[in-house]
Amino acid sequence: MEKTNTIVILGATASGKTSKAVALAKAINGEIISADSRQIYRGMDIGTGKDIDEYGDINHYLIDICDAGYKYNLYEYLRDYSIAYQQIVEKDKTPILCGGTGLYIESVLKGIQLPEVPENKELRDSLKTKSLDELTTILSSMKSLHNSTDVDTAKRAIRAIEIQQFYHNNPSKKAMTSPQPVKDAVIIGLLIDREARRFKITQRLNKRLNEGMIDEVRSLIEDKHIAPEDLIYYGLEYKFITQYVIGELTYEQMFDGLEIAIHQFAKRQMTWFRGMERRGFKINWLPYDLSNEDFVKKVLSL
Repeated sequence: MEKTNTIVILGATASGKTSKAVALAKAINGEIISADSRQIYRGMDIGTGKDIDEYGDINHYLIDICDAGYKYNLYEYLRDYSIAYQQIVEKDKTPILCGGTGLYIESVLKGIQLPEVPENKELRDSLKTKSLDELTTILSSMKSLHNSTDVDTAKRAIRAIEIQQFYHNNPSKKAMTSPQPVKDAVIIGLLIDREARRFKITQRLNKRLNEGMIDEVRSLIEDKHIAPEDLIYYGLEYKFITQYVIGELTYEQMFDGLEIAIHQFAKRQMTWFRGMERRGFKINWLPYDLSNEDFVKKVLSL
């Protein structure tokens, strides 16, 4: 295999990315950078499927780097990814970016540059009484809204306006955001058919519940004093189980709603990855159920 600066292993939830990444890291003297938007939080272990034991003696980065309840963002991810990447290459090892958060993976590959935008208290105070619709109108006058992420809550909309205002007032900082795409990344996708994915999702959900996922959420609320709405913000397991713990859902409602939500999430992940292909990224799809040995051989042959 020719030396490459970055290898990416991506795929929908339950496709077995971690074990494949670990096998590859052992074979090529690599280290793993997580591209999972929820595994960064300490104490959110079972629900995010960290499976730390699976890494063995392989170094991994961007897992357990901030407290649950915090709202980590893309700027912070790109900053922390860059630091981890440099640490790995300085050891003459190969970075392996592994995860299912398409926004993080694509932003890294595109070489997106985001300057740090400080809090503008005066602006925030002037916006805090406005409705989400009013905030959306303000933001849409400042930039094109390609998706709804910036305006799914008033807090996020105010932050997005704050960022655009900063760029307007600091055009030189905006100029520094020109992307610097990664030129020689090898991108591997794990392909799992819909029925197998559905079976594995249900099987994994039952396993995590049996391992104490409900107690994990209850502990975050009662012992770590994290507000339920802050856990609900993270979606999926933390949304539905929190609603069950605080009495908003029955166990059956929680289980059925969560199972459906995870299936929908996996479908959205695949939609994002297919979109990446349309946007010019070559993803080498390999069957999810290849043995780790065969997977490594295939990757080495690419």
